Amino acid sequence: MPLLEGKGVTKYFGGLAAVLNVDFHIEQGEVVGLIGPNGAGKTTLFNLISGALTPQSGTIRFRGENITGLKPHVICRKGIARTFQLVRVFPNMSVLENVLMGVLFGKSDGHGMGQALEEAEKWVDFVGLSPVKGLPARSLTLANQKRLEVARALATGPKLLLLDELMAGLNPTEVAQTMELVNRIREQGITVFMVEHVMKAIMGICNRIIVLHHGEKIAEGTPQEIATSRTVIEVYLGE
Repeated sequence: MPLLEGKGVTKYFGGLAAVLNVDFHIEQGEVVGLIGPNGAGKTTLFNLISGALTPQSGTIRFRGENITGLKPHVICRKGIARTFQLVRVFPNMSVLENVLMGVLFGKSDGHGMGQALEEAEKWVDFVGLSPVKGLPARSLTLANQKRLEVARALATGPKLLLLDELMAGLNPTEVAQTMELVNRIREQGITVFMVEHVMKAIMGICNRIIVLHHGEKIAEGTPQEIATSRTVIEVYLGE
C-alpha cells in the first residue's frame, strides 16, 4: 500500500482546471520530485494534499485512509507536514520559538513544555540553526529562513514532508547544503515529496519524478527517464 495515493484528483478555479484528473502515488521512504512549468498545478496539488484546498473530484488517501477534504490541522496531525513556496515564518518569534510552535501544534499527546522544548532543540540542531536559535526569525538569511521552516515542519512529527521550492533563490553552495539536508531527512525515515525548479537537485536526490503541464500529469519515471523524455524536453526542460 502506498504511503500517499491520489486518484483522479481535480481542482478548478472558475473554468480553469488547475489540476485535472491526476493519479499519483508516493511509497514509504522515497524522495519524489514534482516538476513542470509555472502554472502547471504543482502548488495546487500540494494544497489539495495538505487540506488548504478541497478537490472537486477524486480521492487522496494517506496510509490507506481517505483524507480528501479534511482540514489542514487534521491532516498535519495524521503525519503530513509542508513548507511553502514563499517562506512563512513567525518573524518576531525566535528560531527556537518557531520550532516549538511546530512541536506543540503537531502533537496531540499532551507534551509537557520541557519535553516540547527538548524536541524543538533537536530539530533546530538538525537543520544547523543552533547558533542562531535565540534570534528573531526575521533576522535570518533566506536560506536559513527556509531551514527554519523545514525544522518547524519536522517538529510536527511527519511521516511525509511536502517541500515547495525549498531551493528557490539559493546560491549553488546553499543548494548543495540543502540537497544534503533532504538526504538526511530521508535517513530519518521521513518520505519527501518536493516541488522544485532546480534541476540539479531534482535529478540528484529524487528516486522518481512526476511532471505536470496545464494541470495534467504528462510523464512519470526515474530521473534518467524524465531527462530523456521527448515530451518533457519539449514542454519544460528544453534542448
